[in-house]
Amino acid sequence: MKVVAIIVALVITIAFPTYSYAEGLIENVQLEMKDYDVINLPAGSFIPVLSTQEISTETCPEGYKVKFISTSDLFMHETNIIPRETVFYGYIEKINEPVVGTNAAMKIKITKLIMPDGFEIPVKGYIYTSNDNKIGGELTPPSEWVKMPHYQARFQGISWNHRAATLQIRPGGKRSMGVHTKIPAGDQQIIILTADTPITHTITE
Repeated sequence: MKVVAIIVALVITIAFPTYSYAEGLIENVQLEMKDYDVINLPAGSFIPVLSTQEISTETCPEGYKVKFISTSDLFMHETNIIPRETVFYGYIEKINEPVVGTNAAMKIKITKLIMPDGFEIPVKGYIYTSNDNKIGGELTPPSEWVKMPHYQARFQGISWNHRAATLQIRPGGKRSMGVHTKIPAGDQQIIILTADTPITHTITE
Protein backbone atom coordinates (compact mmCIF):
# COMPACT_ATOMS: atom_id res chain seq x y z
CA MET A 1 0.00 0.00 0.00
CA LYS A 2 2.84 2.34 0.83
CA VAL A 3 4.45 1.54 -2.48
CA VAL A 4 1.28 2.54 -4.34
CA ALA A 5 1.02 5.82 -2.42
CA ILE A 6 4.65 6.64 -3.15
CA ILE A 7 4.16 5.96 -6.86
CA VAL A 8 1.03 8.19 -6.99
CA ALA A 9 2.87 10.99 -5.17
CA LEU A 10 5.79 10.79 -7.59
CA VAL A 11 3.47 10.93 -10.59
CA ILE A 12 1.68 14.02 -9.27
CA THR A 13 4.97 15.73 -8.37
CA ILE A 14 6.46 15.11 -11.78
CA ALA A 15 3.34 15.89 -13.84
CA PHE A 16 2.35 19.14 -12.11
CA PRO A 17 5.58 21.09 -12.77
CA THR A 18 5.61 19.83 -16.34
CA TYR A 19 2.06 21.10 -16.91
CA SER A 20 2.86 24.47 -15.36
CA TYR A 21 5.96 24.86 -17.53
CA ALA A 22 4.09 24.01 -20.73
CA GLU A 23 1.25 26.35 -19.81
CA GLY A 24 3.75 29.14 -19.18
CA LEU A 25 5.29 28.58 -22.58
CA ILE A 26 1.89 28.92 -24.26
CA GLU A 27 1.11 32.11 -22.40
CA ASN A 28 4.50 33.66 -23.24
CA VAL A 29 4.41 32.88 -26.98
CA GLN A 30 4.36 36.17 -28.96
CA LEU A 31 4.50 36.72 -32.71
CA GLU A 32 7.27 39.06 -33.80
CA MET A 33 5.55 41.69 -35.94
CA LYS A 34 7.49 44.29 -37.88
CA ASP A 35 6.30 47.79 -37.10
CA TYR A 36 5.36 49.66 -40.30
CA ASP A 37 3.43 52.88 -40.78
CA VAL A 38 1.32 52.86 -43.94
CA ILE A 39 1.83 56.05 -45.96
CA ASN A 40 -1.34 57.33 -47.57
CA LEU A 41 -0.95 59.00 -50.98
CA PRO A 42 -4.02 61.25 -51.19
CA ALA A 43 -6.44 61.62 -54.08
CA GLY A 44 -5.47 64.50 -56.36
CA SER A 45 -1.76 63.64 -56.27
CA PHE A 46 0.11 64.07 -59.57
CA ILE A 47 2.68 61.56 -60.83
CA PRO A 48 4.79 62.40 -63.93
CA VAL A 49 5.17 59.48 -66.34
CA LEU A 50 6.24 58.56 -69.87
CA SER A 51 4.16 56.50 -72.30
CA THR A 52 5.82 53.27 -73.41
CA GLN A 53 3.86 52.91 -76.66
CA GLU A 54 1.79 54.94 -79.10
CA ILE A 55 -1.83 55.13 -78.00
CA SER A 56 -4.25 56.18 -80.75
CA THR A 57 -8.02 56.39 -81.08
CA GLU A 58 -7.54 55.16 -84.65
CA THR A 59 -5.75 51.87 -83.89
CA CYS A 60 -6.59 51.11 -80.23
CA PRO A 61 -10.07 49.97 -79.13
CA GLU A 62 -11.76 50.59 -75.80
CA GLY A 63 -10.24 48.28 -73.19
CA TYR A 64 -6.80 48.42 -74.83
CA LYS A 65 -4.11 47.91 -72.18
CA VAL A 66 -1.50 50.63 -71.76
CA LYS A 67 1.67 51.12 -69.74
CA PHE A 68 3.50 54.18 -68.39
CA ILE A 69 6.78 54.59 -66.45
CA SER A 70 7.41 57.15 -63.71
CA THR A 71 10.19 59.60 -64.55
CA SER A 72 11.26 60.64 -61.05
CA ASP A 73 11.17 59.56 -57.41
CA LEU A 74 8.11 60.63 -55.44
CA PHE A 75 8.86 61.42 -51.79
CA MET A 76 6.54 61.85 -48.83
CA HIS A 77 7.66 62.34 -45.22
CA GLU A 78 11.28 61.87 -46.42
CA THR A 79 10.37 58.42 -47.75
CA ASN A 80 10.61 57.46 -51.42
CA ILE A 81 7.14 55.97 -51.79
CA ILE A 82 7.11 55.69 -55.61
CA PRO A 83 10.59 55.14 -57.03
CA ARG A 84 11.69 56.23 -60.46
CA GLU A 85 10.93 53.59 -63.15
CA THR A 86 7.85 52.33 -61.32
CA VAL A 87 5.49 50.96 -63.99
CA PHE A 88 1.82 52.01 -64.12
CA TYR A 89 -0.76 49.88 -65.91
CA GLY A 90 -4.18 50.84 -67.20
CA TYR A 91 -6.52 50.71 -70.17
CA ILE A 92 -8.53 52.95 -72.51
CA GLU A 93 -11.80 53.42 -70.68
CA LYS A 94 -13.67 55.47 -73.31
CA ILE A 95 -13.19 56.53 -76.95
CA ASN A 96 -15.14 59.18 -78.83
CA GLU A 97 -14.71 58.86 -82.59
CA PRO A 98 -13.97 61.99 -84.65
CA VAL A 99 -17.01 63.80 -86.04
CA VAL A 100 -17.64 66.97 -88.00
CA GLY A 101 -16.55 69.81 -85.76
CA THR A 102 -14.77 67.76 -83.06
CA ASN A 103 -11.59 65.67 -82.93
CA ALA A 104 -11.54 62.19 -81.43
CA ALA A 105 -11.07 61.85 -77.68
CA MET A 106 -10.23 59.15 -75.13
CA LYS A 107 -9.94 58.61 -71.38
CA ILE A 108 -7.20 56.39 -69.96
CA LYS A 109 -7.77 54.79 -66.57
CA ILE A 110 -4.85 53.67 -64.37
CA THR A 111 -5.44 50.59 -62.20
CA LYS A 112 -2.15 49.44 -60.65
CA LEU A 113 1.55 50.12 -60.21
CA ILE A 114 4.48 47.72 -60.00
CA MET A 115 7.65 48.90 -58.28
CA PRO A 116 11.11 48.06 -59.62
CA ASP A 117 11.41 45.13 -57.16
CA GLY A 118 8.13 43.63 -58.43
CA PHE A 119 5.82 44.69 -55.58
CA GLU A 120 2.31 45.50 -56.86
CA ILE A 121 -0.15 48.05 -55.46
CA PRO A 122 -3.67 48.77 -56.83
CA VAL A 123 -4.38 52.41 -57.66
CA LYS A 124 -7.25 54.46 -59.06
CA GLY A 125 -6.37 57.28 -61.42
CA TYR A 126 -6.45 58.74 -64.92
CA ILE A 127 -4.09 60.34 -67.37
CA TYR A 128 -4.69 63.97 -66.48
CA THR A 129 -6.06 66.76 -68.63
CA SER A 130 -7.83 69.96 -67.60
CA ASN A 131 -10.87 68.83 -69.63
CA ASP A 132 -12.14 66.23 -67.14
CA ASN A 133 -9.17 63.97 -68.03
CA LYS A 134 -10.39 63.69 -71.63
CA ILE A 135 -7.50 63.50 -74.12
CA GLY A 136 -8.37 65.25 -77.39
CA GLY A 137 -11.87 66.40 -78.26
CA GLU A 138 -10.82 69.82 -79.56
CA LEU A 139 -12.99 71.81 -81.97
CA THR A 140 -11.88 71.54 -85.59
CA PRO A 141 -11.03 74.54 -87.81
CA PRO A 142 -13.77 76.10 -89.94
CA SER A 143 -14.29 74.46 -93.32
CA GLU A 144 -15.42 77.70 -94.96
CA TRP A 145 -14.68 81.40 -94.68
CA VAL A 146 -16.98 84.25 -95.61
CA LYS A 147 -16.19 87.81 -96.65
CA MET A 148 -17.94 90.50 -94.67
CA PRO A 149 -17.71 94.27 -95.18
CA HIS A 150 -16.39 96.31 -92.29
CA TYR A 151 -17.44 99.96 -92.39
CA GLN A 152 -15.19 102.56 -90.91
CA ALA A 153 -16.44 104.80 -88.14
CA ARG A 154 -15.92 108.09 -89.95
CA PHE A 155 -17.51 109.37 -93.14
CA GLN A 156 -15.03 109.54 -95.96
CA GLY A 157 -15.16 110.36 -99.65
CA ILE A 158 -16.72 113.08 -101.71
CA SER A 159 -20.16 112.77 -100.27
CA TRP A 160 -21.01 112.86 -96.59
CA ASN A 161 -23.38 109.98 -97.26
CA HIS A 162 -20.56 107.70 -98.30
CA ARG A 163 -18.64 105.51 -95.80
CA ALA A 164 -15.47 103.65 -96.77
CA ALA A 165 -15.58 99.88 -96.20
CA THR A 166 -13.03 97.09 -96.10
CA LEU A 167 -13.66 93.38 -96.54
CA GLN A 168 -12.86 91.02 -93.66
CA ILE A 169 -12.68 87.25 -93.86
CA ARG A 170 -14.46 85.49 -91.02
CA PRO A 171 -15.12 81.82 -90.29
CA GLY A 172 -18.40 80.47 -91.58
CA GLY A 173 -20.85 78.25 -89.75
CA LYS A 174 -19.39 74.96 -90.99
CA ARG A 175 -16.40 73.16 -89.48
CA SER A 176 -14.11 70.51 -90.93
CA MET A 177 -14.12 66.81 -90.12
CA GLY A 178 -12.36 65.83 -86.90
CA VAL A 179 -9.14 63.81 -86.79
CA HIS A 180 -7.95 60.99 -84.54
CA THR A 181 -6.10 61.70 -81.29
CA LYS A 182 -2.91 59.94 -80.22
CA ILE A 183 -0.25 59.88 -77.50
CA PRO A 184 3.17 59.22 -79.05
CA ALA A 185 5.56 56.70 -77.51
CA GLY A 186 7.85 58.44 -75.01
CA ASP A 187 5.42 61.33 -74.55
CA GLN A 188 5.33 63.01 -71.15
CA GLN A 189 2.03 62.66 -69.31
CA ILE A 190 0.71 63.11 -65.77
CA ILE A 191 -1.32 60.63 -63.74
CA ILE A 192 -3.84 62.07 -61.30
CA LEU A 193 -5.04 59.82 -58.48
CA THR A 194 -8.81 59.80 -58.00
CA ALA A 195 -8.75 57.89 -54.70
CA ASP A 196 -6.43 57.65 -51.70
CA THR A 197 -3.69 55.06 -52.24
CA PRO A 198 -2.17 53.35 -49.18
CA ILE A 199 1.52 52.63 -49.87
CA THR A 200 2.25 49.42 -47.96
CA HIS A 201 5.71 48.86 -49.37
CA THR A 202 8.81 50.95 -49.95
CA ILE A 203 12.20 50.19 -51.44
CA THR A 204 15.25 50.99 -49.35
CA GLU A 205 18.72 51.10 -50.81
